[in-house]
Amino acid sequence: MDVGVVFQLDPPAESVIRLAEEAERAGFSHVWSFDSHLLWQEPFVIYSQILARTEKIIVGPMVTNPGTRDWTVTASLFATLNEMYGNRTICGIGRGDSALRTLGAAPTNLAQLRECVHVVRELANGRSVTYRDRELRFPWVDRSALEVWVAAYGPKALALTGEVADGFILQLADPDIAAWMINAVRTAAERAGRDPAAIKFCVAAPAYVGDDLAHQREQTRWFGGMVGNHVADIVSRYGASGAVPAVLTDYIAGRQGYDYAEHGRAGNAHTGFVSDDIVDRFCVLGPAEEHVRRLTELRKLGVDQFAVYLQHDGKEDTLAAYGEHVIPTINALPG
Repeated sequence: MDVGVVFQLDPPAESVIRLAEEAERAGFSHVWSFDSHLLWQEPFVIYSQILARTEKIIVGPMVTNPGTRDWTVTASLFATLNEMYGNRTICGIGRGDSALRTLGAAPTNLAQLRECVHVVRELANGRSVTYRDRELRFPWVDRSALEVWVAAYGPKALALTGEVADGFILQLADPDIAAWMINAVRTAAERAGRDPAAIKFCVAAPAYVGDDLAHQREQTRWFGGMVGNHVADIVSRYGASGAVPAVLTDYIAGRQGYDYAEHGRAGNAHTGFVSDDIVDRFCVLGPAEEHVRRLTELRKLGVDQFAVYLQHDGKEDTLAAYGEHVIPTINALPG
């Protein structure tokens, strides 16, 4: 199982780059970042510096969207970095949340997401594609290779993921929900005539290593608020009808809006509806042994990567604990 890490791109960028270097030394496989240009700095600029100062780490957004850049620009960014640094990028993509809502726009629809996945992947892999009624290809791309992983929660988005994506990103670490979501993606892949085993699965969630569980909960409660945005969209479309597991639809009953000025930040003021139980289910908290136990459980479900959201006050200690204890133990497991 790979272990990645997810950063917000708060200035100074040098701090993020330094943490990425620490992550590589600790054995992390991927460095992901938020991609929301009104809230944080531009990821692709920072990716170039991370790639220049590391040797193996793979970088990419968790997640980008079809709405804030022309799709050919997105493909060109990935292909350029791959040409410069040897195929060390990955594209996580979804319908869009903070990046579009802070512009006053709604997330894109699934038809646009499906087409965007196709256009970005084909161009970044050096193939031709029809876009805006034109046949396009980058003449300078001959060795770039890019996988596109889709982030999803709702039933139609999960089906799309199984039909077209190279990987699935689930942003919460509850094993029961993960099993349900992974099965939905695999079922959709099989119905589409794809090999379900060919799709990679990434679970992403806050992880905080330590013994003060009450403090860890307060530092990671923001995550339940962020997930609640996506769940609220699902409930508005399907109601509490069983379209997704009830624990997702039930927990947002007390939700009263969201302030993107505090998006993804510890201690924000709009997560009172997120109970301790939800924090414990969605995040990975406690001593290193508990992290190993949860990651082992996820691994048995077929999860290929766990990505640590590192938005709390114990960033460096958690990176070090993963490097010293969690990653070596997971790597030593048979199979």
